[in-house]
Formats: sequence, structure tokens, C-alpha cells
Amino acid sequence: MLPGAVIGWDMSAAFALADALGVPPAAAAELLPVIEAVMVAKLNEQMDHSNG
Repeated sequence: MLPGAVIGWDMSAAFALADALGVPPAAAAELLPVIEAVMVAKLNEQMDHSNG
């Protein structure tokens, strides 16, 4: 945890959600880390602009 910043997803929850939605585990393992990295970068960028 880092005050004022997003550092990542709870990947256990993300994989559980993917499984519940019927996403094949191999696809989730390939795609979720990439999606997470972009989301974290964009959210932190957005928070920087809001606070700056």
C-alpha cells in the first residue's frame, strides 16, 4: 500500500473473477498482468493531474 497511489490489483480476485466469467485460465494469465500495468499507470497519472 502506498498513500496516494495505486500499486496494483489483487490478482487472486482478478483471476477468480475471470474464472467466474468463463475466461480461460491461460488467457487470464496472459492478459491480466498487461491490463493491470496499463490501468495502474493511467490511474496514477490521472491522480497526479488531479493533485497537481
